[in-house]
Amino acid sequence: MTVIDISPSVMQFLLAFIVVAPLLGAVAALLPAPPGLRGKNPDQAVLRHGVTVTGAVLIAAIVLATGFDHDQPATMQATTDISWIPALGVRIHLGIDGISLPLLLLTALLTFLCALYSYFKLPAGPSPKAFIALVLVLESGTLATFAVLDLLLFFLAFEMVLIPMYFLIARWGGDQRRAAAWKFILYTLLGSVVMLLGLLLIGLKSGTFDMVALATDNGRGLTTSVQVIAVLAIGVGLAVKTPMWPLHSWLPDAHTAAPTVGSVLLAGVLLKMGTYGFVRILLPIAPDGMRTFAPYLAAFAVVGIVYGSLACLALARNGAKGDLKRLIAYSSVGHMGFVLLGIATMTPTGVNGALFANIAHGLITGLLFFLVGAIKDRYGTADLDTLAGATGAALYGRAPRLGALLAFAAVASLGLPGLAGFWGEMLTLFGAYSPAEGLSRPAFRTFMAIGAFGTLLTAAYMLIVVRRVCMGEHTPHSQLSPDDRTPQPADDPGRPTAAGSPPQLADIQTYEAAAWTPLAALTVLAGLWPAILLGLTDPAVQKLLAGGKS
Repeated sequence: MTVIDISPSVMQFLLAFIVVAPLLGAVAALLPAPPGLRGKNPDQAVLRHGVTVTGAVLIAAIVLATGFDHDQPATMQATTDISWIPALGVRIHLGIDGISLPLLLLTALLTFLCALYSYFKLPAGPSPKAFIALVLVLESGTLATFAVLDLLLFFLAFEMVLIPMYFLIARWGGDQRRAAAWKFILYTLLGSVVMLLGLLLIGLKSGTFDMVALATDNGRGLTTSVQVIAVLAIGVGLAVKTPMWPLHSWLPDAHTAAPTVGSVLLAGVLLKMGTYGFVRILLPIAPDGMRTFAPYLAAFAVVGIVYGSLACLALARNGAKGDLKRLIAYSSVGHMGFVLLGIATMTPTGVNGALFANIAHGLITGLLFFLVGAIKDRYGTADLDTLAGATGAALYGRAPRLGALLAFAAVASLGLPGLAGFWGEMLTLFGAYSPAEGLSRPAFRTFMAIGAFGTLLTAAYMLIVVRRVCMGEHTPHSQLSPDDRTPQPADDPGRPTAAGSPPQLADIQTYEAAAWTPLAALTVLAGLWPAILLGLTDPAVQKLLAGGKS
């Protein structure tokens, strides 16, 4: 069933356009604007160009989704397959199925919302031309990662996003941005070198780099020892990008230093590339190797869940001088732990839960980073003690809509039933209760119990953040000395208030509402109607785990 009937050739064009258009847009952003499009402000012209290109890509992705045959989500659709480097057997092979389509839509949506937000709130830094060009290159690389079906093309697309993100952090970031950018690039490049060796091993031993053919073969053309080595090598590279504990230490620094849109794209899109690689490459191509490492992957995953939650609790406590952006970054370590646990179960239930949690994390954490960026813009800091201490934000009283949306995103992140964050964690834990044949049930049920305990810790730190930031401390403002009261930002004098009450902050602005509302709405929609996603992913996952057999 398709929403609208689109011919295969048009579907091919749409997918190719989605991958290539941002790259062409990046080149155009660096060129002088045509006379009729320059407007009065050249900077605004290039920012408008970014909104236009990302908007066109989003529209194309939506049209592609409406033309997608939802009755056959396990079949690769909109495929293009042409020879590129015959000597190496490398082909330009593109296609989407029920696993990659949601990630493609998420990437197009988040990049468009970031471009729209940047049009009104560009981060301080060098030329807007370079900023927009980097965002567009980042989008092209990410979309290509989810669309290509050749191992070497996957590697090229996987690496394509690193340089743009490095410069976004290093040139438009905050304090310690250069150190954070170097840490990000070194970790991910070193992981990628190891991953390339694993990809080459698979391609050379099997005689093809085609991911569809390899998935259909289901590891039968690879010995167990080759699969084990390949899973170890590729898994390390993917685990760094995910990020999996203990390879996560680049993430908090990168998020803390990155500009708001950089954090949104890093959490909402780039982290998904690692987990997508586990599902698309390792599960179907090297199942025996994955079965060997699955218990270890699950163990690292649950340690990450608990570690990330404990780190967040430490940052949230009074007097810790914790950074709110850093706290959200550590929460990503925990949430991605659930994704890895679901993949490690090697069951349809667990892998579907992992894919659902991927999308939910992109929506919810993307919204959280938008909100934290807005709070930092208003206060000039993301320090929790400053926000929640004697000079507390008390957002419910000072910017009630902003406070309410922050509370909504927090309870969505902790997995409240009825919102998107719930289903991925629940399905992951169900998958761990009954893992795939050959995996230890007692071990995975232990992992399930630890993961369930991690959900309680997640609820604890998120509720502490809501209480402190949205409600403030209990010290009445009228009892504070003038030196302890929050100075009003120069560009936001606030509204006059009654004597003794804190001055008002600017509440959610129109452009902020435009950028954030789709994320909140989709969080509710996915929570109330999970079949939207599961109906796409489940048949594709079943086929993937069965070795290409529907």
